[in-house]
Amino acid sequence: MSSIAEQIKVLDNLPGVYQFYDVDEKLLYVGKAKKLKNRVASYFNKKKFENGKTKAMVGKVAKIKTIHLDSEIDALLLENKLIKEYQPKYNIQLKDDKTYPWICIKNELFPRIFYTRKKIKDGSAYFGPYPSVKMVKTVIEMAKKCFEIRSCNHVLTKEKIEKGEFNTAVDFYIGNCKGCCQGKVTVSSYNERIQHVKAALNGEFSKVLRELKKEMESHASVYQFEEANEVKSKIKYLQKFQYKSTVVDTNITSLGVMNYTKDSKYAYINALLVMQGTIIKSKTTIVQTTMDEDDERVLSHALGNNLTEIFNEIKELVLPIPIPIEAAFKIHIPQRGDKRNLLLLSKKNAIAKKNELLKAEHLKDPDVKINYILNQLKSDLRLSEVPLHMECFDNSNFQGSYPVAACVVFKSAKPAKKEYRHFNIKTVEGPNDFASMEEVIYRRYRRLLNEGASLPQLVIVDGGKGQLSSALKSLRELGLENRISIIGIAKKLEEIYFPNDQLPLYLDKKSTSLKIIQHMRNEAHRFGITHHRKRRLKGTLHTELFQIDGIGEKTAIHLLKQFGSIEAIKKSSINELQKSVGNRKARLIQKYFKDI
Repeated sequence: MSSIAEQIKVLDNLPGVYQFYDVDEKLLYVGKAKKLKNRVASYFNKKKFENGKTKAMVGKVAKIKTIHLDSEIDALLLENKLIKEYQPKYNIQLKDDKTYPWICIKNELFPRIFYTRKKIKDGSAYFGPYPSVKMVKTVIEMAKKCFEIRSCNHVLTKEKIEKGEFNTAVDFYIGNCKGCCQGKVTVSSYNERIQHVKAALNGEFSKVLRELKKEMESHASVYQFEEANEVKSKIKYLQKFQYKSTVVDTNITSLGVMNYTKDSKYAYINALLVMQGTIIKSKTTIVQTTMDEDDERVLSHALGNNLTEIFNEIKELVLPIPIPIEAAFKIHIPQRGDKRNLLLLSKKNAIAKKNELLKAEHLKDPDVKINYILNQLKSDLRLSEVPLHMECFDNSNFQGSYPVAACVVFKSAKPAKKEYRHFNIKTVEGPNDFASMEEVIYRRYRRLLNEGASLPQLVIVDGGKGQLSSALKSLRELGLENRISIIGIAKKLEEIYFPNDQLPLYLDKKSTSLKIIQHMRNEAHRFGITHHRKRRLKGTLHTELFQIDGIGEKTAIHLLKQFGSIEAIKKSSINELQKSVGNRKARLIQKYFKDI
């Protein structure tokens, strides 16, 4: 079994559900995510856990499975279903009285539409479940506004309507209700509206829109322009709404779905189990196609493997193509509707699995891995070309003294240490990082231009908008503003600044792009600090030991390393100094410190 890190590396940032298993394949936890890779990785990159329970669970995870979905809403609904089905140890268990809301179209004369948390077997139609009451209310508002569904709570019967027992509501007078309780609406016309609502709730917007457009054209053809304009308004409203969840009509149950994709070596077959309108199981099987098997044979083989684990309860199986097999369940090849949408979703999961495995295989190749990192960097920083050659600059000084700068060079995302360069700041007095950055950038790229050397695709300066502006000024003077991309990175929150952009970019803290930028910044800082210390040391030595005639730089550094400080050298005996630098130099040093 591959490591957790390897399993995370191949995940995609798509909406879906993730499942954690232990070494015995026991389900520990189910969660949903808008971006699967980021969410799953967050568990294993924590230095401090919010509670002991989470820490214990993470320590047991050995295997990660994911189900890709079209939206976070679908993931939320499937998460709810899986938790109730399997009750994983580390999930908060959802109680039956905390179920999600449904939309009910009541089985009655002039059906009402309302939301409920309980489904009653009285012939009414139920749609959902929905993740929140707010969303349900939005859907119901759409249905009532577009299709003029009554909002009153009257229990209507033909007898009561004929006797005039009902008082009209305010909605009738303001035009939101057509007066079902007053006998002003026929049962057939109202039922036609209800059919439109059902079609919309099932996601068949194109069908509803076609019928509404026909109605609009019919009104217009007989010069009923006011009525035509009302229908036109409904069409616009419906087009804006167009809500559709992958979770389908609850009447769809005991349904198996299977779809696939292939490459030159393998077939990837995904299987879904749908119960009461929601997906409760997903599995992708990989089959090695060594004998050029046709698609029917590949699907038949995968079906055999899935019958006991996934499809043991199905009454119908949805496939993309017919297969020559006799079964106790019905086999269907849908062309439209919810089942067709489920078939497409199954293919999406198969393709996702294929991409995961290909990515994992490719990332084993160092060259491919580097190419992946550089292309990701190009995408994240919106660069015009892949940054094969990058350089990063950092300034160092000690209370304005001994100002230096460092330039580190990375090629193909790796340090090119032989090309690192130090700079002693020449034109700046005092602690002025902006002016120092301006000087070093100018000197570095004027020299590369004079030598005809290759220029980097990306320059990184350690600092925020101030350092970036100073560096950009030098590039402009050299005519390189449009030839070299440049960014600044501010340490505190790791903001990435771009020229002429007031707002910074915040890269994901775990992204490869930010990690390589941080690596370059840290390397420039290390290299610069090392040079700065040497220069400070040399400066200190110059004020003391370099005043002694006959004592050179090498001897001075040797003495300081051995004795640790100037004060220790002063207190040393002649014998100690003789052992270190010989008799002549020892006497010179002792005489100098004795005379001053």
